[in-house]
Amino acid sequence: MEFSRRALLKAAGLGIAGLAAKPLLDVLARPGAAEAAVGMPGKGTGRRWAMVVDLSACRQSDGCTVCTEACHRTHNVPVLGNDKEEIKWLWTAPYEKVFPEQEPEFMAEGLADSPVLVLCNHCDEPPCVRVCPTRATWKNEDGIVMIDYHRCIGCRYCMAGCPYGARSFNWRNPRPFIQDLNQDFPTRTRGVVEKCNFCVERLAEGLLPACVEACPENALIFGDFADPDSNVREILRSRHVIQRFPELGTKPNVYYVV
Repeated sequence: MEFSRRALLKAAGLGIAGLAAKPLLDVLARPGAAEAAVGMPGKGTGRRWAMVVDLSACRQSDGCTVCTEACHRTHNVPVLGNDKEEIKWLWTAPYEKVFPEQEPEFMAEGLADSPVLVLCNHCDEPPCVRVCPTRATWKNEDGIVMIDYHRCIGCRYCMAGCPYGARSFNWRNPRPFIQDLNQDFPTRTRGVVEKCNFCVERLAEGLLPACVEACPENALIFGDFADPDSNVREILRSRHVIQRFPELGTKPNVYYVV
């Protein structure tokens, strides 16, 4: 059978393309490389990640927003200038709203009105995961609650299921509102939900979460809760800590030293 000139050139082109693509295929065959190649975060390296927020240390820098700025800059969180459409991964709220059940008669002066750092609690029993109809949100083996932005259909069931208000919805295309684009992290689109991911993409490279690394007062402590010798376990043994709404049975992995 004779080949036409066009067919011959096409076959040659495919062969060259195949040879050129082989190095890329070899790279993608490595564990976790596919996720990195498309800009999607992979799994962290810990067994059960947890964070401790030392509120007394945090109050040493009144009005400090370094951790929030580091988080939002790292993850391309847009600045919309509209409170109703605000996208939040890490933010502060008054103590009395964060811990409404923790109001003893004789509270430390100024504590009730002091700002408390809040974020996704990466619960062991996350209600957001149970209500998601497309499995766009799930819990990693290391305990981190994740979101697949491509699977999210914008139903916002997860937002209704989260008792901590830790998820934000993109009512508009966020990309034009990103001030300093981080090329290493994917941007989102209109109609999807997003939230803190414990910097899973940094953990995969052996780095601390951006907020922890940036905190000038060392008020954020991060580590492997499953390791009895970890820094977070040491704090839980030696300090009195509280959690947000523990009575709901979500088993949050964010703890607070008051």
